[in-house]
Amino acid sequence: MGITGVSAAKIFKKLNAKVYCWDDTEKVRKKIKKLNFKVNKFWLNQEPTDKIVISPGIDINKCKLKKYLKKNYKKIITDLDLFFEINKNATIISITGTNGKSTTCKIIEKILKTAGFKTKTVGNIGSPILFSKNSQKKTIFILEISSYQLAYSRPIRTKHAAILNITPDHLERHKNMRNYIKTKFKLFLAQRYSDYSYISLKNKYAKEIKKKFKNKKIKSKLILIKKFLPHSLIKKINNEHFRSEGNIENLSFAYKIAKNFKINDKIIIKALNKFVGLPHRQEIIFSNKKILCINDSKATSFDASLQSLMNYNNIYWILGGLPKYKDFFNLKRVKQKIIKAYIIGKNTNFFAKKIKNNIDYKISKSMKKAINDIYKDLKFRKNIKNTILLSPAAASFDQFTNFEKRGMYFKNLIMKKIKKK
Repeated sequence: MGITGVSAAKIFKKLNAKVYCWDDTEKVRKKIKKLNFKVNKFWLNQEPTDKIVISPGIDINKCKLKKYLKKNYKKIITDLDLFFEINKNATIISITGTNGKSTTCKIIEKILKTAGFKTKTVGNIGSPILFSKNSQKKTIFILEISSYQLAYSRPIRTKHAAILNITPDHLERHKNMRNYIKTKFKLFLAQRYSDYSYISLKNKYAKEIKKKFKNKKIKSKLILIKKFLPHSLIKKINNEHFRSEGNIENLSFAYKIAKNFKINDKIIIKALNKFVGLPHRQEIIFSNKKILCINDSKATSFDASLQSLMNYNNIYWILGGLPKYKDFFNLKRVKQKIIKAYIIGKNTNFFAKKIKNNIDYKISKSMKKAINDIYKDLKFRKNIKNTILLSPAAASFDQFTNFEKRGMYFKNLIMKKIKKK
């Protein structure tokens, strides 16, 4: 009964359903009671249950209620299913993929708003999708959708559906890449002839997705992102957020979707030049002639960190945390860019083994110690700009509540150092 659970319960209450709520944490149960929801061990009820909404973060194979949930699997729905039921006639753009979802949603939002469309971006980014209030009839919804949400949802119809990229992620939940791809692919299953599906041919698993598209006889128009953007367009974009390969790929999807809304290039360029990147995603927190400090706390896998490592030079790299299951490290393309790595968190041995044959490193344990170690090692050379980069290639939960808290802590430590200098 986190934010998503509360939003689902409120919708059901509005629909005059009899709602029972549960959370394993006593503190949360007390909050539920204050919201006037009935706290109840519904799985023990004699009367039948029609629908079951569980948090997407719960793995029913490892849950205390796994027997009950497996027996009633067909009754499980998600906030996504509720949203689509309530907004059947809305124009919906859905974005999934391993990396870049939030940024792509925000780029699309910026372009559509600049072109005069009414839009709302919801889902994993910002407010839960069921908190969308007072939406006007012509509102275009932009949804960021995770594989966890898709895993439990029914096939849902969306006018524009994009799978940005797929790299190994959440395999502790999906078990293997085949299941992970299958889950992401659900985004296309309910589309119609008037809808659009987008995939990138530059992605390693694109062939498999394309093959599934034909085998499943998906009705929508398939848009293949073969190359990133016309060079003539890139030349007119004067925005540092679109210098990295990852963000140019995100922009390519946004551009194709914008063109299907008949938006001309002048409006697109105007929007892109005013676009402000999201916090904790290659966020520049300080820059002068000698040093550049980047907060990329959102990089929770090696592939996500690779995007940053490719984008900068003379890097003092802070990494570490809770490693992703079966995450693969390959520093071949970037090792010459890294001066030294500083490993933090409770899994320092894991990261040391992954990088020790490629780059110089130091086990710092804490973020504060890592920054102090960097400032001891920093070599200010003439005409060379150094980069202090937090790009952990790991989840934050061993030391921080979430990646936002980790990013804010890094920013505060850096700014204290800058003020002292």
